[in-house]
Amino acid sequence: MDTVRSLIDSFFAFKAYIMLPLFIIIIGLIIRMKIGPLLKAALRLGTGFAGVFIVFGFFVDNIRPAVEAIIEIRGLDFPVLDVGWPPLAAITWSSPFAALSIPLIILINVLLIVFRMSRTIYIDLWNYWHMGLIGAILFGVTGSWLIAVASIVLLTLFTIKTADWSTPYVKRESGIDGVTISPVSVVGLLPFAELMNALFDRIPFVKNWSFNPHSGKSRWTALADPILIGFLMGILLALSAGYGIKEVLELGIHIAAVMFLLPKCGELIGEGIEPVSHMMKERIQARLPGSEGLSVAVDTGILMNNKSVMVTGLVLMPIALGIALILPGNRTLPLGDLPNLISLMSVTVLVFRGNVIRSVLTGIPIVTTFLLISSHMAELYTELSRTTGMEMGEGQLITAFTDGGHHMRFYLFEIFTGNLIAICTIPLFGLLMLFSWRRYRKNLVLESPAGAEKESDHDAGPGD
Repeated sequence: MDTVRSLIDSFFAFKAYIMLPLFIIIIGLIIRMKIGPLLKAALRLGTGFAGVFIVFGFFVDNIRPAVEAIIEIRGLDFPVLDVGWPPLAAITWSSPFAALSIPLIILINVLLIVFRMSRTIYIDLWNYWHMGLIGAILFGVTGSWLIAVASIVLLTLFTIKTADWSTPYVKRESGIDGVTISPVSVVGLLPFAELMNALFDRIPFVKNWSFNPHSGKSRWTALADPILIGFLMGILLALSAGYGIKEVLELGIHIAAVMFLLPKCGELIGEGIEPVSHMMKERIQARLPGSEGLSVAVDTGILMNNKSVMVTGLVLMPIALGIALILPGNRTLPLGDLPNLISLMSVTVLVFRGNVIRSVLTGIPIVTTFLLISSHMAELYTELSRTTGMEMGEGQLITAFTDGGHHMRFYLFEIFTGNLIAICTIPLFGLLMLFSWRRYRKNLVLESPAGAEKESDHDAGPGD
């Protein structure tokens, strides 16, 4: 077991932008893809993801001091520190379930494809930690291997199915065929987003509200440029932090630069993943008759060139900070995970056809519950992080605003620890999943030639 864990630790010591291209090269060789196009695709994929990491790092380095200044100026006290997702991933890979999670998730995925219960090829090994974490948490609390494994299986099934159901939205809004999104923190919001979309369609006046920077058809096109919105948000954040004129202008330009560079990285990722995903689909479909329409699950980087995704995440950041200041029961201020709102809301934005107004309105309850859940789980995250050897100040509590506040993981945690309210709401959750499945079936009909014609007529509607 120690040898297996050592190999896993060595494998995941590589950054995602190294590990994923290497994995793509291995897959490409297996499916007999030509070396030249394969290396070009892997290099573009790695370069794109490296760019995303670099730009997000730059983003965090710029907004962190501003947020800390806001806390100091207003004399605020938040006992729980939002350190982002890395400690949660560390909990997973240092647990006994690291060696079990990878083959278990792969086995589930293969069985679902073979028995035609899924169309998703879940190759994004880096994001397996999302599923493994629930097992590590529940094992730490209950000491039961059975409960831990059952929770990993359920979260894996939920992740793969919501990735399945997200595929039509990714194709419709990005134009990339045969690709879906992998992180459960992103696709896990799909059923709620679809429910909210149906609700908005039934509210007079609200159903006609639209602001879509990506389509270029909005009445507010002049103000829909993510670079301009990034500049204005940077100015607002800097003024709130009490910066001088020099620092105010610098932060505005820095965030504007982030809004320009991220879409370029997203384009590179799309160019890298598309040829490999198409070849993989062809090979698998040739060996498994009846497995047509497969999609490869990848990280959200391919959606970073969508202007509506960028604007939604950016607008939600100050809103999240504002909610954190006034929300009863909240003990943390979003910091480490705050930029994650851009990628986390990406599939939700696609559901709304790029309508930022609907996306932001839906994001408000999402952000609110993130804050409450991540605050509630802080003691447990802190305790488990210490078992990995992570050092933190005496008495310091840590959490992760978005990944630590993830709804489905928390829901499973409450069910398996015996929360009667969570257990009693299982039928309601089942109805929500049924609703999302029916939307997926409808989307498949719309992908047919007759449905596509009807869809083109809809594209001129208020959602754009």
